[in-house]
Amino acid sequence: MESTVWTRGEACFASEWERIGLLAHILAESRQGRQASQGELDQLRTLQQQVEAFRREEGGWAAVAPPGLSPLEFDVLACAAAPEAEPRLGWLFMTLQPGAPTPYPTPALLQEILAIAPEETPLLYGALSETSPLRLGGLIEVAGGDPYQPLRPAAGVTARLLGRPAVTGDLPGAVLVKTPARWEDLVLPSDRVAMLQEFLLWITHKATVVGEWGGGDCGGPVALFAGPSGTGKTFAAAVLAARLEWPLYRVDLGRLVSKYIGETEKNLNRLFDAAHGQPMILQFDEADSLFSKRGEVREARDRYANMEVSHLLARIESHSGPVILTTNLRKHLDPAFARRFQVVVDFPRPDAEARTRLWQRLLPPRMPRDPGVAPAFLGAAVNLTGGSIRNAALHAAYLAAGAGSPLNLGHVALAIWRELGKDGRELSRTDLGPMAPFLPREVPC
Repeated sequence: MESTVWTRGEACFASEWERIGLLAHILAESRQGRQASQGELDQLRTLQQQVEAFRREEGGWAAVAPPGLSPLEFDVLACAAAPEAEPRLGWLFMTLQPGAPTPYPTPALLQEILAIAPEETPLLYGALSETSPLRLGGLIEVAGGDPYQPLRPAAGVTARLLGRPAVTGDLPGAVLVKTPARWEDLVLPSDRVAMLQEFLLWITHKATVVGEWGGGDCGGPVALFAGPSGTGKTFAAAVLAARLEWPLYRVDLGRLVSKYIGETEKNLNRLFDAAHGQPMILQFDEADSLFSKRGEVREARDRYANMEVSHLLARIESHSGPVILTTNLRKHLDPAFARRFQVVVDFPRPDAEARTRLWQRLLPPRMPRDPGVAPAFLGAAVNLTGGSIRNAALHAAYLAAGAGSPLNLGHVALAIWRELGKDGRELSRTDLGPMAPFLPREVPC
């Protein structure tokens, strides 16, 4: 017989799934008028004891479940996760509820499988209510109040429970950021690095503070990264994602905002429903344009625009997962919203020392270069942001490659000149400071 390969987490839950499978089998037999055998009842009693002991152990359910769940709440969560943990149980559920569109159990099926007496039915529906630990903890999703609508585990719950790699599909309205980033590559003042580490604590220790210690759950967490363009806001978000080993998704509002009334809210709901509880970071750029001080309502469209912003605020606050908003114009943010951030990090323009470190790290390490191309000289020469230094370093490298020679200060000066000219303003050689003598004479000024 071919052996089954289980992760450690899946092996720990074997008794849970075996018990649910046996309960479903006994139900199917009873519908045919056949009583459970004594052997099946003895086996069920043994499995029940194993399950009760397992639920009291550390690990296992503690990966997702808050402390203090009742036996019935554990049963509901186990039945909801069972089709994803053991596909055979999903198929079995479908045979027990013919015509059901999904393999997930309905409240009506749970009442039968768990042999809940009519007078105990309110306890089952209490476990499914919006104020139950299962719903407040983002563990299950209920399609509606209809007893024949399925309930399922929230996205990512089963993967976390069993220690499986999270598998995510396309996220509506967002694009995956594929920026390689390491913590040691951050070039920021030490106090800003400390603030980024504190934001990590909000993410990694939420289960302890909220679940075990009873702290208030403010959603998210949500951070604001503020600073001029090119100062490393997106790179810092990528560093955090890399540290967590989670993907970073940049939300493309152009794909979400619609001119048709009500469509923007629907698009936002699809985004947050897909991301809720998943191990990922969402990043919204240009937060100042989204959450600026709301102006006077002059026409119907203004009122709906304010409603869309309010809806987005509500979804961000109720979202279970980290959200990072970036802005170049922090002063334009509505103060009423700014108070809702857990962490606010200002990204300053780099000083000469930071620029030196950036040049050192961003010039291709194996590129041949003249001795005069010293990062300390480049860092002190021209006041560039980190993004501009990255662009100039690569541009200079391509100039050197095209010339077939080691990198020299002429290549770097021309690359910086091109970078400074991107904003369309008129330039003079004085803008290059100490680099001016190295700008090729044929460059028009």
